[in-house]
Amino acid sequence: MPVLTDIAWDTVQARYEELNQVLSNPALDTQKRQQLQKEQAHLGQLLDHYKILKSLTDRSLSNEQDALKEQDSDLKKLFQLEQEELLSQIKEAELQLENILYPPDPLDNRPVFLEIRAGAGGQEAALFVADLLKMYTNYALSQGWRVSLISESSTDLKGYREVVIYIQGDHVYGHLKYESGVHRVQRVPATETAGRIHTSTATVAVLPEADEVDVVIAPADLRIDVFRSGGAGGQHVNTTDSAVRITHLPTGLVVSCQDERSQHKNKAKAMKMLQSRLLARRREQEEEARSKQRKEQIGTGMRAEKVRTYNYPQNRITDHQVDLTVKNLDMVMEGQLDDIIQALIRFDHETRKKQVFTLP
Repeated sequence: MPVLTDIAWDTVQARYEELNQVLSNPALDTQKRQQLQKEQAHLGQLLDHYKILKSLTDRSLSNEQDALKEQDSDLKKLFQLEQEELLSQIKEAELQLENILYPPDPLDNRPVFLEIRAGAGGQEAALFVADLLKMYTNYALSQGWRVSLISESSTDLKGYREVVIYIQGDHVYGHLKYESGVHRVQRVPATETAGRIHTSTATVAVLPEADEVDVVIAPADLRIDVFRSGGAGGQHVNTTDSAVRITHLPTGLVVSCQDERSQHKNKAKAMKMLQSRLLARRREQEEEARSKQRKEQIGTGMRAEKVRTYNYPQNRITDHQVDLTVKNLDMVMEGQLDDIIQALIRFDHETRKKQVFTLP
């Protein structure tokens, strides 16, 4: 079992015991004590899960040896059944231990603001944005998530220059974070009379929702404007200044929300979106700083390169992050993204395992 042999567990145990001794000192200052208690709790959790996995592995080896010695066929079957159960428990215990050794992104369970913008391709790119909006909305609903529109800028041909939606549910960011980047579509546009295939692009940004403690914004850093909503929502929305635009002066970031009839609610949503963009920017800057200090970059989902190609003539979709190609584009565009999302989640897990575990 690699997870048992790759780590110097005697060193982990020694560090845990050393922390017990240090923390028994009543003269230890509060800040240092809190820091060491956090480390001690983490190592204690590691050791507990290591012992569980070690025990299951020892039982499996013993069971396997007993099965080889057993002559009775009925008893052999019982040993086989027990071995299958032990192997299942070992697999689960390995996953739990790996998630402690190489923890997933703490933001994986956050809701997200998902922004889709037309890139190269004019009206065809705007129509592709509408297709991606439908795809993500259907996928979210199939997961039991809640989707709400934050803002939109539509075109005459039922496309979007840009659209922002808010998705709430279980493990939303963990599922969608690798959607960030450039999405490329190859197809014959509806307006093309000669039947030529065009290539257009759209960009997707997936921003985990920020908590109040994640990003603190000074009121003096904001300019808040209200305007009349031009989107869907009925006569009342279109005849009142309920939409809100917020500009963050230090960075120049601008967000707007026109979803609600209430100006107050739109302002609250816009502030959430601004905090999430600032959090994403800070995480990206931190990731860039860390990447300079190591040879192998660990993916973060906040990337600008081409992530996926949608080829309509061949009903083919290729995700370039995991080099996965499937030939059911028609179903994917209806929201059946599971095969691709699960491949990306496995990629995320394997990427985390490439990190080297070190004691503080």
